[in-house]
Amino acid sequence: MTQPNKTLSLQSSAITDRGLNERRPLNEDSFLADSERGIFSVADGVGGAEAGEVASQTAIEVLDEAFRHQVDGADIEDLMELAIQRANASIYQMAQDHAKFSMMATTIVALHLRGNIATVGHVGDSRLYRLTPEGQLIRETEDHSVVEEEVRAGRMTPQQAETHPSKNVISRAIGAEHGVEVDMKTIEVENGTQFLLCTDGITRHIPDYELRQLLIVHQDLASVCNELKQRCYERGAEDNLTAVLVRVGDPVPADRRLEELESTVSPESELADVREPAGQQTNLSMNPEVATSTLVPPSPIAFPSRTDQERVPLNSDQPLNIIDSPDSKGGFGRSLARAFLFLIFLVVVAGAFYAGTRYKGQIPFLPQASQTIPQVSTSPAVVEDSLLKFERARREVDREPNEWLASEMKKELANQGVQNPLESADPEFLYLYGRASLLSGNNEEAAIAFEQTITKADANPSPANSTVRKEATLALAAITVKSDKDKPRALTHFDEMLKKPANANSP
Repeated sequence: MTQPNKTLSLQSSAITDRGLNERRPLNEDSFLADSERGIFSVADGVGGAEAGEVASQTAIEVLDEAFRHQVDGADIEDLMELAIQRANASIYQMAQDHAKFSMMATTIVALHLRGNIATVGHVGDSRLYRLTPEGQLIRETEDHSVVEEEVRAGRMTPQQAETHPSKNVISRAIGAEHGVEVDMKTIEVENGTQFLLCTDGITRHIPDYELRQLLIVHQDLASVCNELKQRCYERGAEDNLTAVLVRVGDPVPADRRLEELESTVSPESELADVREPAGQQTNLSMNPEVATSTLVPPSPIAFPSRTDQERVPLNSDQPLNIIDSPDSKGGFGRSLARAFLFLIFLVVVAGAFYAGTRYKGQIPFLPQASQTIPQVSTSPAVVEDSLLKFERARREVDREPNEWLASEMKKELANQGVQNPLESADPEFLYLYGRASLLSGNNEEAAIAFEQTITKADANPSPANSTVRKEATLALAAITVKSDKDKPRALTHFDEMLKKPANANSP
């Protein structure tokens, strides 16, 4: 087993943005970038406004919690996979308990670095790229999407996949099912290696060769992040976009990498529109024709080159250049058949209308005179979902745990008429108190609060309390893993706590 080298430093930068699509008013992406602990991740939530945001944020929080409390000598690959599995269980259960979140899920790609050892975990179509010191760009993840799996199976070409209507349909996600398969791998990295973690809001607009050029030419990681956002905006920014950049060790001069690319003649070695920050000059001493090329091919997403009629369904043998038009062979016959079917449709509709005017009986499904029609409230006031309140409160605790303990906790205690937080009967408050105590370094008080949360939730079962109970169980298990010297026993205890039913009568 390779021993990690602990002398390599880490630098990182990140960017996340809602994009330009008006149908996506919220940013459903989440990310984690912690150079001190060497853990990085991006997650792309699905399921619509609020639901996707909750799913991605939950996945990131569970992963962050796991590595925040990791013990020295822990098996990083096991820990990462366990955290992703726990995130899957938490999101799946939340979706089962709350109709509003029934369709939510999220992708995730996670990277942990310790010296020259990188551990990668991945579910969905968010990606991890590795740029070697020599300038080679390697995609370390394979998309779990419908079209990518068809390409890997040889039933579709990459060109067909780029414009296929199902190109954004993922085949595997966190929280979509009771269990999920996580792709895991461990690799060795060299001094000067860079990593890019990103959601498909980046890769749908910027091809791999362009990503490679940006990573090679720009020395400043923040400049690359800004350039990624700018190019996505120029090409439509149809989706939320998130990127996390990480550099291991010392930066590699752009001149060195460009010289090594000179001998390669391929589209990937030709410079796209690489724009340096003001005042920064980069030596592009390559083939003059290559060095002066500044045009970027239009994005096939923002500027479609084919019509929807040309797109080929999965498993279809139809060639791309076949277009159904009246002038093509057999076009007249097809047009005549459509006209005949439309005429039949009109006759059926007319017959149904005539029968309805002659029918004098009672109309089915309408209430009798003696029946009352339920009144639906039309009040403009919208009652905020209790789970969303809980999510927002938890984020407030995460942002300033000490401030929450000093102010919000005291207000809530006054409302409840108790002085000791552990005397509260509210499972949600007990969980928030435990979380704030944990983040403030008081593990013993946090453990007691989480145990109280589970007890109170069991005594008053409900969908909301079921969710809070599971979160408390995860947090209590994390404390157990951190404090228990017998790691295998602690992990077994972790599993037992998660599998234990909340209450025989709970939902």
